[in-house]
Amino acid sequence: MSTVLTVILNWRTPDMTLRSVESALAAMEGIEGAITVVDNDSGDGSEAMLRQAVADRGWSRVRVVQAGRNGGFGAGNNVGIRAGLPGGRKPDYVYILNSDAFPAPDAIHLLLDHLEAHPGTGFAGSYIHGVDGVPHTTCFRFPSVWSELEAAARTGPITRMLRRHVVPMQIPDAGVMRVGWSAGCSLMMRQAVLDRIGLFDEGFFLYFEETDLCLRAARAGWATDYVRASQVAHIGSESTGMKRWTRTPRYWFDSRWRYFTKSHGRAYAAAATLAHVAGGALWRLRCALTRRETGDPPHFLRDLIAHSLSMGTRIPSTAPAVPDTGAISPARSQT
Repeated sequence: MSTVLTVILNWRTPDMTLRSVESALAAMEGIEGAITVVDNDSGDGSEAMLRQAVADRGWSRVRVVQAGRNGGFGAGNNVGIRAGLPGGRKPDYVYILNSDAFPAPDAIHLLLDHLEAHPGTGFAGSYIHGVDGVPHTTCFRFPSVWSELEAAARTGPITRMLRRHVVPMQIPDAGVMRVGWSAGCSLMMRQAVLDRIGLFDEGFFLYFEETDLCLRAARAGWATDYVRASQVAHIGSESTGMKRWTRTPRYWFDSRWRYFTKSHGRAYAAAATLAHVAGGALWRLRCALTRRETGDPPHFLRDLIAHSLSMGTRIPSTAPAVPDTGAISPARSQT
């Protein structure tokens, strides 16, 4: 029987993390494996609370480990993946679940069954919906210069012309859909693929890390599929405070730049920024003419240009960037 290691990253949300663990335990019924909760150096007593709760509830399949540093979403999950199953054995599959996500009883089984039946598929993602039932788009194409233009312009004719480059994909009503990448809120990964391509790139603090991982898998010949029947409820952005952003933080720009330069080179990254600025300028002109708000965080285009200029003059380094984490949580999702 194939084994599954479920990894849940906690950062200062112990009560919600325990709810996620409880849902994961129910969804792991009948599957051989374990659940590892990684505390990403919360520093607020979360680790002790989690350990005590696991002991009190007699959850023998659950263990809590300490990351030792707030290294971000990918770094924290890597701690759990490297720890493996109890005894240090590697699982056949690794399942990443957000601490604010709650899988349906059959959600993990469906991802496992799909990967077992399709050996050429490396990763499988779930259909994500809010606790209110509203769908969250978590199936995507890979970003490109053209997608940057389309996303920033938000204009019907441009979107229709570049429809094959639009990053968010239409959520299917049923079945399985081949995607570029799926959000790490609920993502099952074949351990053999991780052994070949490596784990999450820890140079990403938040955002784009699963995009990068799926791209590396695709380039190595492994597909990512979106399994519509696997359903997971998701609160969304509770740890990062994304819903309350008043200005886009630097780490988002850092991750975006890292993704484009790592995947396509510095010239391509610069072209992607120019495309976004051009689309953004067009959108702002339309908003000015129609007297409506842009919907972007304050100073977004200005910050994007300034960041890209600063990165464009920086000497490239192969060492992972270490961001200023501040009080930002590394437990997050794209939605």
